[in-house]
Amino acid sequence: MYNKVPSNLDFQSREKATEKFWTENKIFEKSIDIREGGENFTFYDGPPTANGKPHIGHVLTRVIKDMIPRYRTMKGYHVLRKAGWDTHGLPVELEVEKLLGLDGKEQIEQYGVEPFIGHCKESVWKYKGMWEDFSGTVGYWADMNDPYVTYTNDFIESVWWSLKKVYDDGLLYKGFKIVPYCPRCGTPLSSHEVAQGYKDVKEKSAIAKFRVKGEDNTYYLAWTTTPWTLPSNVALCVNAKEDYVKVFANEEYYILAEALVSSVVGECEIIERYTGAELEGREYVPLFDFVKPEEKAFYITCAEYVTLTDGTGIVHIAPAFGEDDAQVGRKYGLPFVQLVDAKGCMTKETPWEGTFCKDADKDVLYDLKVRGLLFKTLPFEHSYPFCWRCDTPLIYYARNTWFIRMTEVKDKLLKNNDTINWIPETIGTGRFGEWLKNVQDWGISRDRYWGTPLNIWECSCGHRHSIGSIAELKEMSDNCPENIELHRPYIDEVTIKCPECGGEMHRVKGVIDCWYDSGAMPFAQWHYPFENKELFDQNFPADFISEAVDQTRGWFYSLLAISTLIFDKAPYKN
Repeated sequence: MYNKVPSNLDFQSREKATEKFWTENKIFEKSIDIREGGENFTFYDGPPTANGKPHIGHVLTRVIKDMIPRYRTMKGYHVLRKAGWDTHGLPVELEVEKLLGLDGKEQIEQYGVEPFIGHCKESVWKYKGMWEDFSGTVGYWADMNDPYVTYTNDFIESVWWSLKKVYDDGLLYKGFKIVPYCPRCGTPLSSHEVAQGYKDVKEKSAIAKFRVKGEDNTYYLAWTTTPWTLPSNVALCVNAKEDYVKVFANEEYYILAEALVSSVVGECEIIERYTGAELEGREYVPLFDFVKPEEKAFYITCAEYVTLTDGTGIVHIAPAFGEDDAQVGRKYGLPFVQLVDAKGCMTKETPWEGTFCKDADKDVLYDLKVRGLLFKTLPFEHSYPFCWRCDTPLIYYARNTWFIRMTEVKDKLLKNNDTINWIPETIGTGRFGEWLKNVQDWGISRDRYWGTPLNIWECSCGHRHSIGSIAELKEMSDNCPENIELHRPYIDEVTIKCPECGGEMHRVKGVIDCWYDSGAMPFAQWHYPFENKELFDQNFPADFISEAVDQTRGWFYSLLAISTLIFDKAPYKN
């Protein structure tokens, strides 16, 4: 009945023989068919991108993913193992840019969005065969003959259905916010994408001298870790409750927090004392005069976020480049000055036009030094976010972006997380649980090309409408092709009639975060709710998922976020 086990240790040939036996005799398919009608055990496969090669790190994750479903199959459960391919997003676009010798959005649009998208569609399958061979070699069983593919119309239509529900619930909104932004890719990133790209870097911070208006030889000392934002400065900020002093040193007068005098100035004579509140409203002479704002600017403001743990107790305010700054800007009605363009380069108003902003640090500091407005520079090491796709330093940049109000459903996220059995348990309560406690609104839109188009149409009258299906699109449109492909640029040409004024509505530009695609797979893989309702009900939530720990801020999060928004329950049990 059994072949004699050879005594040699040639494991590779044994494994190849086993793999050949499984393939020729369709053992995987039979393992599912013979359990038909049995109790279901549901496993979700986190979709890889087929235009990236599998590597040694994928061996462990695939072995763990295979082990539990295989064990459950042996225990008599019916275990569907539908493979999936993550086919949208920046990794695909960047690969195609390299292939075509393009660099950035401007060149993509010159080349043509339609042929560019065609190359993206081909590129996603570049390493499909390698992934399939790799999976067979490590003994990973999954249905790769009928996988879910995130770029198909069926998958996108299900995603649209879910986004329409989010929109109708009042949780999808457009806001002018400071967002983590990749100037190379020309698009904002979500908080969970940012979390995957931090690196420790050494940079220079600076203490600049802002001359007190109406007083000679007297300066506010303000600290910044981003000297390139100083040309966009419109205010300074202190903590109203802290104590500040004017001191005399180096033949000059300086104003800063009393608690930081010894570390910043050293030996000096204290001339005068104030509270932060007493400084509010006092004016100073701007470091640069590149722009002359119409609104009142260049004065002291107050905010509680200013601390005395480092710096000078005075921070400079540039509302275009930081959330704290933006909040101060809104509170005081400060002007909006943004002397960095969408490519991350200094604008023509400055002497450094075309220089990447972070590279302009040295130029800005040199200019201040020459004019006697640089108190000192301080080297410092900190953790800085880089684009997880192209490795460009991110900048915090004011953009009009579409968001999902995850902060509105934070309590539901935490409640649903409590129902999940995490292994190890500390991931659920610690790394993942703490992430949820500090959840931020999800910046969902991407100013790119290859992805699920955002399904919002806008009218000049101000009305907006979210389309939730191809049928609804055709019903409201006079020019939707019968065989419409739900991708740019085809979908950009489809207009709908405004239900409010009868005018022509156009789709908003841009696509959605590809993490939304992967997080929608529990229902979108079945084209739910348009078909396969029973199949979905039988296989939701999953009994088991497994990925590397970095996915606590990737796939694990997007799955839970979308499932909470749509079904108010966790999408996986273990």
